[in-house]
Amino acid sequence: MKTAFVTGTSSGLGRGLAEYLLGLGWVVYGCSRRGCDLPGIHDRMIDLTDQQAVPDGLNDLLAGAEGLDLVVLNAGVLGDIRDLVDTPVDDLKRVMETNVWSNKLVMDWLHGWGRPLAQIVMISSGAAVLGNRGWGGYALSKATLNMLAKLYANEFERTHVSALAPGIIDTAMMDYLCEQADADRFPALGRLRQARATGQMPDPLGAAARIVSVLPDLREWPSGSFVDVREILEPEEYARIFNGGPR
Repeated sequence: MKTAFVTGTSSGLGRGLAEYLLGLGWVVYGCSRRGCDLPGIHDRMIDLTDQQAVPDGLNDLLAGAEGLDLVVLNAGVLGDIRDLVDTPVDDLKRVMETNVWSNKLVMDWLHGWGRPLAQIVMISSGAAVLGNRGWGGYALSKATLNMLAKLYANEFERTHVSALAPGIIDTAMMDYLCEQADADRFPALGRLRQARATGQMPDPLGAAARIVSVLPDLREWPSGSFVDVREILEPEEYARIFNGGPR
């Protein structure tokens, strides 16, 4: 029976991944700040930004696991969409704390855990490379996450590590991006609003199915690579977005 550990399972993509993997018969371990009530999940409430709480929480959560076929480091925050010159450094630090340094804490614990780990996927974003106006802290944090994956690939010699952009997903984050943020000032939001409620923006469960479907493909890239799910599943759409088309 396959086993997975997913962070950020209380809502959004993390919950969708946990639900989808449970439906496939996987043993799923999850953690989040608010907890997850999915039937069958082994779940703990852990604040991954709390350096003191993470080791004890993971020791407790994963005590019964002999190893993991899949780790998905999904927990993250968006931060505000606004110009970088208007963004206080403290706000950027808060985004980095959740999106980067909490993942370092988990990676360090996993490295010391010493049990077999087949594949680690860090959830990144196309924002890491597009550089669109307004995505300051989020884009910076995901670009750093990409390098974090590349660096740790050198140290997890028996584990395949990827940074994966999952494409756009209809989560609570989209309520802010599509209803409150200023699309006139930040043009990249227009594409999100056009895609919402269409097949271009799956719900978390649909996005989870897409991610799980490409797990074998990710292993064809060198460990540490950044890959966008659309590069595999929708190469024409990927080329349009990332090679000079409308973003």
